[in-house]
Amino acid sequence: MVLSQRQREELNKAIADYLSSNGFVKTLAEFQKEADMPGEIENKFAGILEKKWTSVIRLQKKVMDLESRLVETEKEIHSGGPTKEKRDPVEWIPRPPEKYCLTGHRNTVTRVVFHPVFSVLASASEDATIKIWDYETGDYERTLKGHTDSVQDLAFDHTGKWLVSCSADMMVKLWDFQSYECVRTMHGHDHNVSSVMFLPNGDFIVSASRDKTIKMWAVATGYCVKTFTGHLEWVRMVRVIADGTLLASCSNDQTVRVWVVATAECKVDLREHEHVVECIAWAPEAACGYINEALITDGKKAMHAGPFLVSGSRDKTIKVWDVSIGVCLFTLIGHDNWVRGLVFHPSGKYLLSASDDKTIRVWDIKNRRNNKTLESHQHFVTSLDFHKMSPFIISGSVDQTVKVWECR
Repeated sequence: MVLSQRQREELNKAIADYLSSNGFVKTLAEFQKEADMPGEIENKFAGILEKKWTSVIRLQKKVMDLESRLVETEKEIHSGGPTKEKRDPVEWIPRPPEKYCLTGHRNTVTRVVFHPVFSVLASASEDATIKIWDYETGDYERTLKGHTDSVQDLAFDHTGKWLVSCSADMMVKLWDFQSYECVRTMHGHDHNVSSVMFLPNGDFIVSASRDKTIKMWAVATGYCVKTFTGHLEWVRMVRVIADGTLLASCSNDQTVRVWVVATAECKVDLREHEHVVECIAWAPEAACGYINEALITDGKKAMHAGPFLVSGSRDKTIKVWDVSIGVCLFTLIGHDNWVRGLVFHPSGKYLLSASDDKTIRVWDIKNRRNNKTLESHQHFVTSLDFHKMSPFIISGSVDQTVKVWECR
């Protein structure tokens, strides 16, 4: 690339300023002599080489992002997929590259969750901290400290005023999300607490533990009001159905159990997985039609009323269950490693899964097929969440990063 005389002079002055400000006196004198430069360097060249250097790197990254988006768009055009303008929000799914890659945690990111009201997300990590980030700008906001061991799970109540966390330190903590203070610590589990969630009314919290139990806590007092027993091993996750009447849990004992909240009785015990069941998710109302369509055989439409539950396991499969009759309706196969996270698309049309094969997969429920695979992280993907109103998903990984993905 040929520079004009003026550009050459300006570059020489910028190099001279860099040499001068970094103390390379002899090199500077030699350079000025060979480049036939005057002794004084004007102030306007101060720091200009570093600024140009960093802006070039930033532009390079932008160019690479745009190139990967172009490749993605060309693929869609050649495969006849709908372009962004023609795509209905029901069809929006995450597409590479990620919008932001958030770094700051010093160990595995164990859980990521969206705030229900503000444009922030919370991430939990094995570094014993919870971090808050703005997902629209990619900015780090603050760190919540209080746990003394790996933070395993997080959940907001429906108002977004409260955040609950649980940890390998055997504690469940309640945080005021306006003052960011820990207002209550709940003791009662005898081992690592692996999962936590608010009941829909916000008055109670449920937690699952390696001590094989699930406990229910009153938010107002912090007292344990119920204990659900029945699992034979570590309870990995607990999730509450939207109307708050049922709990689902999964365990190292390879079962999924559904419990009646009011009586703490086990309603159904679902056994078909061949390894530890890592994660579960209740199907929203919107997904029921798609699940029934997936069961059409010889033109005959199945009419399962549900409720429906999905489970992901270390056996690399995802199973869809009809809880009312305790039957596995179908199995989704495609991951090459443990399935670690599940979340439904707000439209109910898709199910998203995170896995130790380092991918996020989008499953078309009606056709029971893997619609899209995102090579999402450089290590195992531990968690993901889908925003209920905005077109974003987030993922966390053993690579210590949180990624924000735009859906389009």
